Amino acid sequence: MYRIIIFFLFQVSVFSILSAQETIYVKAQPGDATPRLQNAIEQARHLKGKKVVIQLEQGNYDLYRNSSSKQVYFISNTASKEENPDPTKHIGLWIKDMKNLIIDGGGAHLITHGEMTSFVIDKSENITLRNFTLKAADPTVTEMKVIDTTAYTATFRIHPKDRYEIADKQIKWIGTEWSFTGGIAQTFNLYTNITNRCNLPTDHVVSLTDIGNHQIHATYDKKVTLYPREIFQMRDAIRDEACGFIHLSKNITLEHLNLHFLGNFGIVGQYSENLTYKYLNCEPEYGSGRTCAGFADFVQMSGCKGKIRIINSRFEGAQDDPINVHGTHLKVIAYEPGNKIVVRFMHPQSYGFEAFFPGDEVEFTEIHSLQCLHKASVLKVERINDYDCKLTLNGSVPSILPQQEVVIENITWTPEVEIRNNYFARTPTRGILVTTRRKVIIENNVFYRTPMSAIAVSNDARSWYESGPVHDLTIRNNHFIECGSPVINIAPENNRPNGTVHKGIRIENNRFTLKDKQAIYARWTDNIRISGNYFDGIYPISTKEYVLLEHCTNVENE
Repeated sequence: MYRIIIFFLFQVSVFSILSAQETIYVKAQPGDATPRLQNAIEQARHLKGKKVVIQLEQGNYDLYRNSSSKQVYFISNTASKEENPDPTKHIGLWIKDMKNLIIDGGGAHLITHGEMTSFVIDKSENITLRNFTLKAADPTVTEMKVIDTTAYTATFRIHPKDRYEIADKQIKWIGTEWSFTGGIAQTFNLYTNITNRCNLPTDHVVSLTDIGNHQIHATYDKKVTLYPREIFQMRDAIRDEACGFIHLSKNITLEHLNLHFLGNFGIVGQYSENLTYKYLNCEPEYGSGRTCAGFADFVQMSGCKGKIRIINSRFEGAQDDPINVHGTHLKVIAYEPGNKIVVRFMHPQSYGFEAFFPGDEVEFTEIHSLQCLHKASVLKVERINDYDCKLTLNGSVPSILPQQEVVIENITWTPEVEIRNNYFARTPTRGILVTTRRKVIIENNVFYRTPMSAIAVSNDARSWYESGPVHDLTIRNNHFIECGSPVINIAPENNRPNGTVHKGIRIENNRFTLKDKQAIYARWTDNIRISGNYFDGIYPISTKEYVLLEHCTNVENE
């Protein structure tokens, strides 16, 4: 009898759980899928927080710029106002003011047409995107391969899906509502599997001829060094969209996604909490003939909090750093009566967004030494313009502050970070940049031939204004394969040092397969432990050459 009752209660419970979830089905059909997907999101919105799954079926879903949701967003590290006066984004999937939503692709392919921000998650909570592939019909990074070369000539084969025109000894690249000439270039070497920044292959051209079958012939006014099968990747320099944008949101998960082209910029998390990225494949689509998967960074986290987890993923074919986690330093430009200060965004590509909220704690930092001078809490935030805002603090500031060059960092919005079991390759820059004062673990990753440092820790208040100090960083059980020197670079940008900047760093049990002598460099760091690491690749070399420490204190180096 009791078993019957228990079974009955279990059935009721399961039924209640299932009945609490709604499923909205979206079929794969020819044509523009943007309105149908947005309509499904609107249906979910009307359920007002009830758990909803938007279920796609296997097939293609075409997203078009013309039918996208057009919304203004200021996104960190993208384009300056001079580069892009209109910050309007063209959004494929616009998720705003929602809770408890899952978009399950079911193996679907989402294909963008034109420059777009594929998705935005704004002021939302408990959102999951999973099980789909994202790619571009006309990627804004174009490619061409060297197929023949002499001292003064070269023949190139352009990717068969890239559109172009030859005009005035230049290649004009053409896409859906975009075009560019010149731009920025990098090369990918098929033999070494290495990507490097480079000059444009059209520099010093005296003639450029289309010889048919997507092939062009170039003649130069000087000797050129080009290699058969070398692949050039070209793009313009304007980051006017992002692949994805997570804004003022909480508990967001991206999982089991194939991201074959992250257009204009990567996935940006900005002033959001608890972001999980797992089983992401950020790499070119197999069989596509493409070697580049991203316009710039893959994952950029700016001013987040809670925990950021990036696990079990592949990052191959970026045009910049695969992962960058940081805050933003704003410069104090005025002190006003009544505990008020005016602060300003300083880097032209990071401006306009909300960087402070009532109740946040801020830290005043001297820009040359990167030393903390004062802490305070924010009572009120007043926006003055896209660059300046006025903060009312909970108390007066010390009289010494107006006599210094000072920036402030919002230290409430600083995250814990976990980066585990990932693979990094084919990037011209670094693998990971991270600056946050909370706990960071970088563990069980493979870094393959990054031309610059595999892991970089900076903190600056004069160039990119990317904050802040590291206080608890563990780098362990990683394999660094022929990365740039130093492989791990702990280098705060303090040009007038007055004490250590970073602290609490442990570099343990890693394997360094070196191409250059220096594995680890650290400066102005306190409490650093280096132990159990294995070094190979460069012989003969003394152990002392592997590690260089400058102005570090409380060092344990085994």
